[in-house]
Amino acid sequence: MAVAGEPAPAPRRTRFRRQLRSRIILAFVLLGFGLTGLFAWATNWTRNRVENQLVEDVMNRNIEQAARQYETDPENPEFSVDQIRAYVYPIDKIDSVRVNWPEWYELSDGIYGMTGVANGEPFAYKLAVRKTPKAWFFLAYDMSQATRGEAQFQRAIWASVFLFTLLSLLVGWWSASRVMSPVSELANRLKLSGRSSEPENLASHFPDDEVGQLAEALDDYAERLTEVVQRDREFNADVSHELRTPLAVIKGAVELLLSRPDVDDKTRNRLLRIQRAEQQCTDLISALLLLSRNERGHGATDVARVGEQLLDVHRAQLGGKPLELRMAGEPSLIVDAPEAAVSVALGNLVGNAVKYTTEGEVIVRIGKGSVDVIDSGPGLSEEDAAKLFQRGYRGTHAGHSQGGGIGLSIVRRLCALYAWDVRVTPGGERGVIATLTFDAPMIPASRN
Repeated sequence: MAVAGEPAPAPRRTRFRRQLRSRIILAFVLLGFGLTGLFAWATNWTRNRVENQLVEDVMNRNIEQAARQYETDPENPEFSVDQIRAYVYPIDKIDSVRVNWPEWYELSDGIYGMTGVANGEPFAYKLAVRKTPKAWFFLAYDMSQATRGEAQFQRAIWASVFLFTLLSLLVGWWSASRVMSPVSELANRLKLSGRSSEPENLASHFPDDEVGQLAEALDDYAERLTEVVQRDREFNADVSHELRTPLAVIKGAVELLLSRPDVDDKTRNRLLRIQRAEQQCTDLISALLLLSRNERGHGATDVARVGEQLLDVHRAQLGGKPLELRMAGEPSLIVDAPEAAVSVALGNLVGNAVKYTTEGEVIVRIGKGSVDVIDSGPGLSEEDAAKLFQRGYRGTHAGHSQGGGIGLSIVRRLCALYAWDVRVTPGGERGVIATLTFDAPMIPASRN
């Protein structure tokens, strides 16, 4: 059932955000990736720091050995110790450092990481520098192999991060399935229980854990809700029965009085008004009973005939108001619904049009599958159009008129029950067009 002017429903959030299973899996993946990534980073950082510390310790020890070697054999300043190559330059040969190793010349004492290119291949080395008044000492430790090993180690450790993350995904998927299995079973049993008149006891199917406690709470809520629904049905049935009895008495008494030949015109008009009010009450009780039971009644209702009866009722109540009430369109529309439901739905639309139109005309126009109620009243604001079918809402033109603002809410509920559609739109500068569209199959009415 669509109602014009109602705000569009809020978009539903994505299913990924709503599923607890997805949240559990995502938590496992993030936890696995975070822990393994942190461990990989810590391992790589520790390895690099330990390796650099060991290399620097070796170079610091060997640079002393290089100095002693120079004291022992000053004619052979260049020599190798394990993977370390030592260069010794006496003070009188310092300029050769500027020529051969210009990047070394400006360095002060310490250990530096250096890179270079040899035979078109990049290489890396550690350089220890110590400058004394007698000579400058340089120790170069080849780090090319260590750099390649470090790259291989990083590839291996990040591959491990990926594998452990994938393992976390699998473990999360398995854990989510185990955790959500009883919840899914509870949801399925709750759906099946909701389709039956007697709700099934859910707690007996689950152990005494969190899901079992939830099932027990749902059982308690279902029991209380069933009691409320049962009391509501009994109340509606009792009210309907008790009201129909006095209405039947009123109807019989009015028919008996109308059959008397000595009734004057003034009394007859009052009796006819009572008769019409009794019929309206009967129709309203029947429609409300259908709504309370949430069941569709069936019938073959001639919408044009109902419209004519409604206009006749309001003509008798105009009281001199300069207002013309008339039918228009194709009087050949039959609806598969009780006459009471059609009368209440259409009667509220016609009643509103007559109430708020001070002069002009109200037209009930029958279409192929719908009926329009067109008036020449003061029109409709956007605020009224958006809230018109809300229970208890009375428009800005209601003023001091009688009514609790529930008539159109009943129309909305009837339309939802029968899958009809009701819309209220401005008719231009003045007036309103209320359209009631029927979803049931239409049967042409036969007219004699």
